[in-house]
Amino acid sequence: MLPKHIAIIMDGNGRWAKARGLMREFGHKAGSKTVREITTACAKRGMTALTLYSFSSENWKRPPAEVAALMQLLREHLKGELPTMLANDIRFRRVGRREGLHADVLELLDETERATAHCKGLTLCLALNYGARTEIMDACKTIALGVKDGSISAESIDERMLSDHLYTAGLPDPDLLIRTAGEMRVSNFLLWQISYAEFHVTQTLWPDFCERDLDLALSDFAHRRRTYGGLGFPLADMPSPAKPDSD
Repeated sequence: MLPKHIAIIMDGNGRWAKARGLMREFGHKAGSKTVREITTACAKRGMTALTLYSFSSENWKRPPAEVAALMQLLREHLKGELPTMLANDIRFRRVGRREGLHADVLELLDETERATAHCKGLTLCLALNYGARTEIMDACKTIALGVKDGSISAESIDERMLSDHLYTAGLPDPDLLIRTAGEMRVSNFLLWQISYAEFHVTQTLWPDFCERDLDLALSDFAHRRRTYGGLGFPLADMPSPAKPDSD
């Protein structure tokens, strides 16, 4: 069984570049090629959604030159990958705060969303200027304002309502979280949504991550025991419904 929604923390671009004596920007550029390969692979496998942690709200603390290079790479990626998205019926979506992103970047993001709005295949979500704590805080503020103006009753607030006010509203929660480069932390990514996600950590650096690595992660996922607090069975060994006795 394949996961419907995969979330990936793409780590290791800087280490990939350093190992080759290159500036970090070259690692990010190499990583953008991996984005194309893995997105296309997920689309061809019939998955519902892929969310990539592209730029966190904490990444603004990086050197200005690196941030500028990342934003320029984003511009180039959005322009260059639109034909690939359309050819593979991929719908694009941005998740994260708009505030802080450059006006021309926001315009390109909005244009890409509009151009792919009709697509019915994979939804590709780029988490940009994203932080999960901020996301939850923003959702709580919006709900609180609704309670204040009377459009929401306090008694009606539940998990579904909070989910519907997150940046990822309308998407299924991730079934599988992949982190590259061997790091063992979630780094303020989709904290609410990954409550029951399976984790797969690989030592492979993101620019070297390929379809084979994706398939290894999918195979790992298929043999996990997902219980959701119950007993559960490995996905590959789910029991068939009992057949009634013939007599």
